[in-house]
Amino acid sequence: MKKLVWGWRLVSLLLGLLVAGLSPVHADQGPPMQAQQVSPSAWYVEGVSELGSSANQNFISNAGFVVTPAGVVLIDALGSPALATRLVAEIKKITPLPITHVLVTHYHADHIYGLQVFKDLGAKIVAHRAALVYLNSETAQLRLEASREQLFPWIDDKTRLVVPNSWIDADQDLMIGGVLFQARIVGPAHTPEDLAFYLPSEKVLFAGDLVFRNRIPFVGQADSRHWITALDQLLSFDTRVIVPGHGPVSHDARHDMQQTRDYLVYLRTVMGRAAVAMEPFEEAYNKVDWSQFERLPLFRSANRMNAYNTYLQLEHEAK
Repeated sequence: MKKLVWGWRLVSLLLGLLVAGLSPVHADQGPPMQAQQVSPSAWYVEGVSELGSSANQNFISNAGFVVTPAGVVLIDALGSPALATRLVAEIKKITPLPITHVLVTHYHADHIYGLQVFKDLGAKIVAHRAALVYLNSETAQLRLEASREQLFPWIDDKTRLVVPNSWIDADQDLMIGGVLFQARIVGPAHTPEDLAFYLPSEKVLFAGDLVFRNRIPFVGQADSRHWITALDQLLSFDTRVIVPGHGPVSHDARHDMQQTRDYLVYLRTVMGRAAVAMEPFEEAYNKVDWSQFERLPLFRSANRMNAYNTYLQLEHEAK
């Protein structure tokens, strides 16, 4: 039976590679990963603008890290243990210091399936306490089970959800390795447990998935109304560089936060109008002029779902 299951998984993986136009050797290597410096002590790696797949090892999100005098502080952990292992290798190219902490912006799979690698290395995991609801939910288990099939072999039966060592319950200043990190609660927005981390000494903001740069955001079950408010909150920081949850680093904080904000406002405007008029979703969606967003990566994959979820949310808000 195990041989049969393995056989089907191998066939599925090879089919995925053929569809993606990649060879198995290229898939083992995964998309390129290279740490890019954004300030004197801060770096990040950038995921690809794709949906998670076996071909890309679920490397679809960003992770940042800060080299302090006492060790490395990581922000998010990428979407598979294999990616986390590759990230460790990238960090070792820059410093021999140990990875002491992982600050988690939120508990979506593409940001946390690599956590176990850092936990096993002795790093302390820090997250918003609201993530505890997700960690104990059936949704989290079902998502992990589905990922073991869809993202095999990078997510398998050895991949596990990691509970943080330390919880954040309110805005907090964290002194780690002699460096100040300002943890700010910005959820519920993209998720109930959203956190942003600001490095005031170098004016670097790790915004998590509140900012998607040069691509369509994933709205899902997000509280888009509070997401817009949270972006306004982040604009109050004196930010020189934003490391977004997805997409390239930003050196124009207002412009790039505005892109995500404008999209969310537009969604709420056009879907809100339809919800109030009790117009059927498909009819309303097909009437909307999406031209200002349709050239962004993942528009075709995500926009209809984003619009539908926003439509349902605004129906609920109108009651």
